[in-house]
Amino acid sequence: MIKNIFKAGAFLLGMIAFTMVSCSDKNDDPKSTTDTTTVDTTAYAKGADVSWLTEMEYNGKTFYNASGKQMDCIELLKSLGINSIRLRVWVNPTTGWCNKSDVLVKAWRAYKLGMRILIDFHYSDTWADPSQQTVPAAWSNYSLTELEQAVSDHTTDVLTALKAKGITPEWVQVGNETSNGMLWPTGKASTSMANYAALNNAGYSAVKSIFPNAKVVIHLPNGDNNSLYRWMFDGLKSNGGKWDVIGMSLYPSADTTMTWSTKVDNCIANMKDMISRYSTPVMLCEVGMPWDDATTSKSFLSDLITKSKAISSNNCLGIFYWEPEAYGSWNGYSLGAFDDSGKPTEALDAFK
Repeated sequence: MIKNIFKAGAFLLGMIAFTMVSCSDKNDDPKSTTDTTTVDTTAYAKGADVSWLTEMEYNGKTFYNASGKQMDCIELLKSLGINSIRLRVWVNPTTGWCNKSDVLVKAWRAYKLGMRILIDFHYSDTWADPSQQTVPAAWSNYSLTELEQAVSDHTTDVLTALKAKGITPEWVQVGNETSNGMLWPTGKASTSMANYAALNNAGYSAVKSIFPNAKVVIHLPNGDNNSLYRWMFDGLKSNGGKWDVIGMSLYPSADTTMTWSTKVDNCIANMKDMISRYSTPVMLCEVGMPWDDATTSKSFLSDLITKSKAISSNNCLGIFYWEPEAYGSWNGYSLGAFDDSGKPTEALDAFK
């Protein structure tokens, strides 16, 4: 999903203030604040990426259940059947949102509610996606070897901070929608698959050094495009690339050439091919449809969930809606699953 059209709208000072409040000592006692419900890590993950949440709250956005009761957004999502939270990490964003401190705030809130967690490293100061994989400003003159070390150090730093809070992510993405590698131009896969594999492996090894049991995800867009996935994972395999899970995005509304149901069927076929070809489980890391076509979105999600859960041996690990909480034309984004009043639409009924 190309996200470079979105622009952050808050100041770093505000984010720091919010972070200091949210991470105050009185909130740091897991014994008094943590949901003690046992997390079933074998269950199908029904997730949501809520990386915009703290920024939205800072800008006055509030969230309500169907009855109009104001609720904490993550608690509200949990009441709707969501059991997992995905959070993106940027290296040194100019606004501060989605940096290490901000991620810790959101991860802690999810952890307290007993949610499973997916951490999504972009390895950029801003959006990383098929159109851009921009090297962080501080790494701009690095050689391949130096970039490998930077990836390792950044990954280790963020995950160590999570571990210090007692938070253990179940999955970690090394890169976001890396259909042509990451950290361009050095790690551009079409130019040097070997370089991309080396950078990926630096992240992979860093994850395992902190959380040996975490599943490392390589995430590509266009989950219905089998040729893309074969090209990428054949290339990585031949260059010693490492991964535990193949992640996919699927956004039917971005494609006017076929129906959502055809895209679902093509995606399911691609999943089965990935599982068979690489002996690797799969996951839907991002899905979404227009918030104001909620009935169609619910049908799409229900079909995708049903068919992916039916894949043999539970080899599809789960599904994550990308930023369902975005509403009121937040940052110009229209594929959320809340209406303009801050209430969830019927699309999220598919997760119940």
